[in-house]
Amino acid sequence: MLRRFLIFMFILGCFAVSSAFAEGYVSLEKYQQLEDRVLALEKKLGEYDKRMNEQKQCILDQNKKIAAYESRLSQFDTDLHRQAGAPISIAEGLEIGAGATMVVQGTGNTNNAAADATKKESRMDASYSADITLGKEFKEAAGKAFLHFEVGQGNGLEDNLTLYSNVNRDADNDNNLRLTELWYEQALCKDKVALTFGKLDPTAYFDNNDAANDETTQFLGRIFRNSPTIEFSDNTAGIRLAYMPLEWLELGYGVFDGNSDWEKIGDNLFNIGQAHFKTNFFALPGNYRFYGWNNNVYHTKWSDAEKAKEAAYGFGLSFDQKVTDMATLFTRYGWQNPKVYNPDITATGGLNYSLEHSWSAGLQIEGKPWGREKDVFAFAAGQVIPSDDYKKYTTQITGPKAKSEGHLEAYYRIHVNDHLSLSPDFQYIWNPFGKDVADDTSGIFVGGMRAQLDF
Repeated sequence: MLRRFLIFMFILGCFAVSSAFAEGYVSLEKYQQLEDRVLALEKKLGEYDKRMNEQKQCILDQNKKIAAYESRLSQFDTDLHRQAGAPISIAEGLEIGAGATMVVQGTGNTNNAAADATKKESRMDASYSADITLGKEFKEAAGKAFLHFEVGQGNGLEDNLTLYSNVNRDADNDNNLRLTELWYEQALCKDKVALTFGKLDPTAYFDNNDAANDETTQFLGRIFRNSPTIEFSDNTAGIRLAYMPLEWLELGYGVFDGNSDWEKIGDNLFNIGQAHFKTNFFALPGNYRFYGWNNNVYHTKWSDAEKAKEAAYGFGLSFDQKVTDMATLFTRYGWQNPKVYNPDITATGGLNYSLEHSWSAGLQIEGKPWGREKDVFAFAAGQVIPSDDYKKYTTQITGPKAKSEGHLEAYYRIHVNDHLSLSPDFQYIWNPFGKDVADDTSGIFVGGMRAQLDF
């Protein structure tokens, strides 16, 4: 309105001057006064334009900050590989979510290495887990607090199969309600840095993969959930720092209590660092992650049992890339120090072992081509390769073969509705436990069904 008024006054002044000259009434002095007034009006108009431009820039800056904050919150959601249903806002900034997973698996060949176990037995077992999450955003402080409760029961087939990498990542529950995550996250340096501390799940931040990172909706086999060559500590005390200098680059570092007992947390540390490159080749998103880790929990050297305070370390990568709007390729590779083993990590039957390499690769296809847009079909293959030192020096197995253990898995996730999905799942393992389970070296087929319920 002010702009229009000033322009109107300018035109009116010009009209008055022209009329006055036409009638011979305006002197040179009066003309100069009118000119000064016009210049003053133009100056005010310029100042007004400047203020308007400043206000527009301020609005643009605020919109950028809001978009950055929303992007950070979106990244927070994707970091949680076990989504407990769609969050429901019950108060400003307060969200609650809940979900449940039920798994039934059967096999015709159990190979439990325990002395009193029955081998080559047909068996069908079940397991379930339920999750409740509670998150609170503090927008004025650019922070968020998070609670994750979990309960479940059943080991599934895992306590009947002796493998380097077992078949049901969701079956790790003891029928007790427990707090699995409790943390606070703070944004710093204009949202370029995120600091998270509390009881953390390291796998929520490192060795991620968009196509293979959630046992409740994606692959059930442990080899496809995370690399078996990383000695991740269980959910425990930890600090995670993420630095995002560019939109396409995120640098992460985490330090955790390595033995997850909350005792002497500075003595046995698990450290991991990761560089995450976010690409957009031909308008198709991709993620390329490279990591390295070190674990100071006491390890024993295979070649010298007297050396029982050794450290473990390793490195690896995890890639996922959309190749069409509906298809995603993924791969993982990991390596770890082959000369040591953790005596607390054993296969079913109490057998120690150590790995040197692991790899996996697969394909995920969304169901749009066959008219089921929200369905997903996925297939993956991989191998777990034991260390040469384990094969050379182990004394618990006479003449160990220590072959590479191979895994195949395929699932089809059927979207029943927004609250329920069903997933037939099939796995085949060849060379189970490197063919070193006595009297049972044949391949193992596992068929199952998973139901995922989101409240």
